[in-house]
Amino acid sequence: MARILTSVVLGVALIATAGCTKKRPETVLPPGDGPTSTTGDTGSGDADTSPLNEQFKREVTSDTIHFAFDQYDIDPEARSILDSQARWLIAHPNTRITIEGHCDERGTREYNLALGDRRANAAKNYLAARGVSPARITTISYGKERPVALGSDERSWALNRRAVTIVIN
Repeated sequence: MARILTSVVLGVALIATAGCTKKRPETVLPPGDGPTSTTGDTGSGDADTSPLNEQFKREVTSDTIHFAFDQYDIDPEARSILDSQARWLIAHPNTRITIEGHCDERGTREYNLALGDRRANAAKNYLAARGVSPARITTISYGKERPVALGSDERSWALNRRAVTIVIN
């Protein structure tokens, strides 16, 4: 009987303390800034419609790099894209950017937020190695919260595994 009582008390204590873990603050999005696109749009909403960001998108190879499943390394195609971004950023020295890290829908929210962070920081570190001041670059991870492709198939997942560079001024 004492053994059962001890087990019950331990079980209740574990359940009670499970809700006490420190959680990342939830990101509050402005109205209309949710994932609505099923095309190649970045899914970044109104934040990427500034004239300078539009110029950036026109003049670089792409504002988006993609990653393999569960990876955050910069492959040759991503290097080429980031090299064009670095050249543009060096030519516009007063410009600041945000790099968004994104994941596909597989995995937990916490895991994907961490992976998105590693992806954004991998892009940041690459740009810094190419001469862009890290002080001009902020990063944010959206994990799986802002997909650009809403399907549950390999094509959609591949499109959602990305880092997006957005000019913020």
